Amino acid sequence: MKEKEVKSYVKNRYSKIAKNGASCCPSSASLIEQAKLVGYSEEDIKKIPEEANMGLGCGNPVALAGLKEGETVLDLGSGGGIDVFLASKKVGPKGRIIGVDMTKTMVEKSKQTAEKYGYSNVEFRLGEIEDLPVEDNSIDAVISNCVINLSPNKKKVFKEAYRVLKPNGRMLISDLVTEGKLPSEIRKNPDAWAACIAGAMDKREYLRTIEEAGFRKVNIVSESSYELDVSEKLKGRITSIKVEAYKF
Repeated sequence: MKEKEVKSYVKNRYSKIAKNGASCCPSSASLIEQAKLVGYSEEDIKKIPEEANMGLGCGNPVALAGLKEGETVLDLGSGGGIDVFLASKKVGPKGRIIGVDMTKTMVEKSKQTAEKYGYSNVEFRLGEIEDLPVEDNSIDAVISNCVINLSPNKKKVFKEAYRVLKPNGRMLISDLVTEGKLPSEIRKNPDAWAACIAGAMDKREYLRTIEEAGFRKVNIVSESSYELDVSEKLKGRITSIKVEAYKF
């Protein structure tokens, strides 16, 4: 699929999710159960608005980021805002969290949630993660949760993340990668793109792309086989990884 086709399909799919409140991937598990399966604790779930949990992630990057009071944090592909709202508790009233999402309906939904629950240190911006509406050298930590795999141009995403980070800033991301190449029929399937599978990059290539964007100390913090809603054909070939990287 061409880049414009992928973005258009994914945007439409996530617009429907924002309106209907359903996960991108069919599952028998409840949204709370799905959140726990990918790394959110019971305490995490209680801390955030119910509307923010849309069953869209593959990890919990906030748990890894070591966020400190007063920091400015950027969430790439913020969706319903689950990680933005979690991070807001970590950085406190002197900190700031910016969520960027390309889906207008998602951004509007997140803004409404923030206003409803009185979050004063969060902001949601409409934009693409390949072209971030964020100033150079302005962010302490970039986080992202199972979104970069949706981009057809991951190298540009990582370069943008590097651009907006302050010197000594860090990036903590949860994402899906592959063990080897996926079959071409999967790569061409729009539903597989929207389900975070078709766009997943080979693990070694993914890490190399982060390094090529300028990051150093690129390290996989943890990884596990991703089996949630994966077809038999792909079992054992999709891996959920949590990666840290630094700008020096």
